[in-house]
Amino acid sequence: MWIADLENGNYRNPLLYADYSDPDAIRVGDDYFMVASSFCNAPALPLLHSKDLVNWKVVNYVLDKIPEFRYRNPMHGCGVWAPSIRYHEGTYYVCFPMPDEGIYMTTTKDPFGKWSEPVNIRPGAGWIDPCPFWDEDGKAYLVAGVAKSRIGYKSVLHMVEMQPDGMGLIGEDVRIFDGDTNGNVTTEGPKMHKKNGWYYVFAPAGGVKTGWQLVLRSKNVFGPYEHKVVMKQGDTLVNGPHQGAWVDTVTGEDWFLHFQDVYAAGRIVHLQPMHWENEWPIIGVNKEGNDYGEPVMEYKKPNVGKTEEELQNNPLYPVCEPDTTDEFEGDSLGLQWQWNANPDIDWYELGNSKIKLNAVPSVPQRPISDYRNLLLQKWPAPEFSCITKMSFAGLQDGDTAGIVSLGMEYSAMAVSKKNGSYAIEKITGIQNFDCDVSYADQNKVSISLTDSDFKDREKTVFLKYEVKCVGYVDNMEMDIQVKHVPQETITMSYSLDGEEFKEAFTINAKAGRWVGVKNGVFCNHDNTMNGGGYVEVDYVRYQ
Repeated sequence: MWIADLENGNYRNPLLYADYSDPDAIRVGDDYFMVASSFCNAPALPLLHSKDLVNWKVVNYVLDKIPEFRYRNPMHGCGVWAPSIRYHEGTYYVCFPMPDEGIYMTTTKDPFGKWSEPVNIRPGAGWIDPCPFWDEDGKAYLVAGVAKSRIGYKSVLHMVEMQPDGMGLIGEDVRIFDGDTNGNVTTEGPKMHKKNGWYYVFAPAGGVKTGWQLVLRSKNVFGPYEHKVVMKQGDTLVNGPHQGAWVDTVTGEDWFLHFQDVYAAGRIVHLQPMHWENEWPIIGVNKEGNDYGEPVMEYKKPNVGKTEEELQNNPLYPVCEPDTTDEFEGDSLGLQWQWNANPDIDWYELGNSKIKLNAVPSVPQRPISDYRNLLLQKWPAPEFSCITKMSFAGLQDGDTAGIVSLGMEYSAMAVSKKNGSYAIEKITGIQNFDCDVSYADQNKVSISLTDSDFKDREKTVFLKYEVKCVGYVDNMEMDIQVKHVPQETITMSYSLDGEEFKEAFTINAKAGRWVGVKNGVFCNHDNTMNGGGYVEVDYVRYQ
């Protein structure tokens, strides 16, 4: 769908045209691991792997489910925020915030395997974006930001000593930086490192869509810290180059992964070269006279100790992207899928190269955007389409099943059964939020179907989801202009024979709450009648 590797020794940005927001990454040997936010979706906290910093695959999830009971229902915008990943003395650590619940730590010896049950090392609302750090003397620390929506103020970074095992905090926290006092409003997302006796804290400021990348440095872990802008948008189209990860290669090169918010598609991942001037990092490429960098859109691939000839056709270094298409041939759900909330085991079954989605009852009048059992994927490219083949013979009265697009503006195309009769349902709605409580204004139009309209006993229908970029506009964010914002439309259509598609409707795409638009499948029972049926999905094919 979107390949960053140009296969000529160069790569293009973004690396991932998909919503892997707030990325953090590490190198262990010649392996790179990256984590990202996942909010209320489960399994939670995706883990991606790469051998060359350019080609990435989702290989695991750190959390099978989101901690805390309330996430059995969708809590849009809540849940797992910006995580960090570190490796210390043979153990992998992932530290992640849940802004209403606290700061959690989970560990493993094998990142491809099972992670430990997360421990809440700082219970309570307000702290976000934590990053652990182990010093040479054996002491450990945690740096974190704050969320104004939970604690009443923002732009502040705190440092606190941490137990060496990462499972608790020690003593009182120290406020090491306040961006409101020096023009760096909304400083957040800190990541801590040490080099040549300097403690460095990388932290973005200025807001997700309009900001820049700061670095703080001090000879003392608790400060005082001086600060410097090391990357900003400049003359590029990469608005608000935001928080990310400093990583190196086995050959000694330095690189920086960060995200860019492109509105409907979410927060996509870029890779920038990094170098040092006067013991300050410069991210991207600095033009003559500038002491900061600007993002690159194409650059030479990182030197990971292999020649281009050694990399070609090497199965350990594949040109790849995260999975999208699913033929449901395996015995477990593909890693491209996440549920809209913590799942129950009886929501689906795999077998016979299909996935059977059982109808999950919902509260009457609940909008589709709040169905627990939406099975969703991230948008994988600026433009794409996917066709889903579904068989509806298993529906019972009161069931509705089909495809869904989830954002602030959401939509679904589905088949429903009521009183023995079938209909195509065209559903559109708008999500609104009062603080973190969502409510929706939803509309539905039905097109009746008869048994003779179906072409087989399985009552097969092909549902098409298509995203097109229809232009670019300039947006205003906090009195700052963001240029060249893509405008996408979403079109849903259906076919009863797999050849002729009937366009049902087109809507304008609008991102969800802190996340890009997602699309997927669902099967719901309206709770008006006893029982519930199922739908079978033969495939979801992207192109």
